[in-house]
Amino acid sequence: MHTLFALALLLPTLTAAENFVGHGYSTFGQFKYGPDFTHFDYVNPEAPKGGEIRLADIGTFDSLNPFILKGITPPRIGSLIYDTLMSNAGDEIATEYGLLAESVEVPPDQSWATYTLNARARWHDGKPVTPEDVIFSFNIMMDKGHPGLRAYYASVKGVEKVGERSVKFTFGEETNRELPLIVGQLAILPEHYWKGRAFDETSLEPPLSSGPYRIVAVEGGRFITYERVDDYWGKDLPVNRGRYNFDRIHFDCYRDQTVAIEALKAGELDYRSENSSKEWATAYQTDAFESGRMIKAPIAHQRSAGMQAFWFNTRRSKFADPTVRQAVAYAFDFEWTNKNLFYSSYTRAESFFSNSELASRGLPEGRELEILEAYRGRIPEEVFTATYEPPQTDGSGNLRANLRKAKQLLKRAGWNVVDNVLRNAETGEAMEIEILLAQASWERIAAPMVANMERLGIQATIRIVDSAQYQNRVQSYDYDLIVGVRGQSHSPGNEQRNYWTSAAAMEPGGGNWAGISDPVIDALVEQIITAPDRQELIVRTRALDRVLLWGHYVIPHWYSKNFRIVHWDKFGKPAQSAPYTGSYYVFPDTWWYDGERAARLEAQSN
Repeated sequence: MHTLFALALLLPTLTAAENFVGHGYSTFGQFKYGPDFTHFDYVNPEAPKGGEIRLADIGTFDSLNPFILKGITPPRIGSLIYDTLMSNAGDEIATEYGLLAESVEVPPDQSWATYTLNARARWHDGKPVTPEDVIFSFNIMMDKGHPGLRAYYASVKGVEKVGERSVKFTFGEETNRELPLIVGQLAILPEHYWKGRAFDETSLEPPLSSGPYRIVAVEGGRFITYERVDDYWGKDLPVNRGRYNFDRIHFDCYRDQTVAIEALKAGELDYRSENSSKEWATAYQTDAFESGRMIKAPIAHQRSAGMQAFWFNTRRSKFADPTVRQAVAYAFDFEWTNKNLFYSSYTRAESFFSNSELASRGLPEGRELEILEAYRGRIPEEVFTATYEPPQTDGSGNLRANLRKAKQLLKRAGWNVVDNVLRNAETGEAMEIEILLAQASWERIAAPMVANMERLGIQATIRIVDSAQYQNRVQSYDYDLIVGVRGQSHSPGNEQRNYWTSAAAMEPGGGNWAGISDPVIDALVEQIITAPDRQELIVRTRALDRVLLWGHYVIPHWYSKNFRIVHWDKFGKPAQSAPYTGSYYVFPDTWWYDGERAARLEAQSN
């Protein structure tokens, strides 16, 4: 049992005929926070309101609707301006508490869930949030929403009003403990606003919403400013106290990370989450840091790192054979890259659920082995006989042994070098690989791999495009290799359908980047979704992880066990962080503007 659950509050004892009715919902029936809790432990409930935080967005945007496939939206729009039925706790796994919904009712078989709306819930125009709004929101997203949303809510079969402030969602599966949480994450939209408007078209008109912020200034591709709603209906709810403390949150768009860093150092930005180890090591050696006016510190976290990797597009025939994908992976030298480009600051990813108890390890045994045995003969035999490890080197840059292994694998797969060009022995097709990138900073990482591919006879190129073109090409699966980060929660569930299943493989704009279409993986995903308890969820996830790894769908990258945060010393922070979410440091929604620090900083700068 996870230590968190050992301290949790148990649900009231219920008979088989009784429904659970409560202030929140937990997938496995345990809460950290009781019905009378006033705030989360990782906030300062007395944090002052005020001030502004200025942030950078790398890229562009042309739409303010985050729920459709068309367009690119600005950062944080969904979480800042829209309320959901429930809100997750950043220090618990698989648990949510009431936001728009003041209570939730779920029967023992989890076949439906009824949410009763808070009578105080209001849109920013003062009108109440109604069950009709909830029904409209679900239906419009299923009809015209992003394919990922349709996949996420696919197991919800219907929604109806069952009381003055209550709405009931009926589920189509007998055992899916996560569905009440999935529905709890549904952003609720105002039906009266969207009547007469085209939901599935892009627009830069600030929409009506009910959340802690509203949009007060926007220019597509340049900036967006969110302003705190002073009379926000939910500001005193337990899930919100101590959060959303800035009066204004302003994002400026930058095309390049380097320019954004210089803007931060010049005082035009206040805060940055630094993802580049090179910049972390070299870019912030200024007087402001030496004097303490700027703060730079790694912050340890317990967030699941998921998988960052080069992702193969197996929809392309040249990547249909896993042996080919395995061979190409030998052209990437992580150890040399980590040493020479990253200052040895990263850990190699060896799981699709890195940095969590969900990651597979060693050889399968016990219940996990039992699950996998049911698919023996339909999955790689290595799942049972070998511990997955991506290709390794000594970091010297001498890759001859790895390239020799790659050539052997390619030959086994029917690819031979003819006149220095790798060709398919049957068709004569030359092996050409384009690595599609959206940021120029990735070129220094991909270029050595391209050189190694060329030594294998592969005609490899790097293509850098702007963020809009990149999104369009990824959504239409027009790529050979891309760089992608597949984040994971500590409680995987319905979203896994969008990542790995046959149904999602050809859905435009879906999350199955690799184009995986395997009945075994489909079945393992369903097993995760229907896991009856935490321990069974862990072993089922590890089983899926093994099959994905031995499918060689990616060339694994790396992850960090720390957040790298740089900011000017003008903010206050709570005494502790939320260990299971990145929002506390990646986006400081529990920080506040400290007027005394800001004044001192201003005096020191003049």
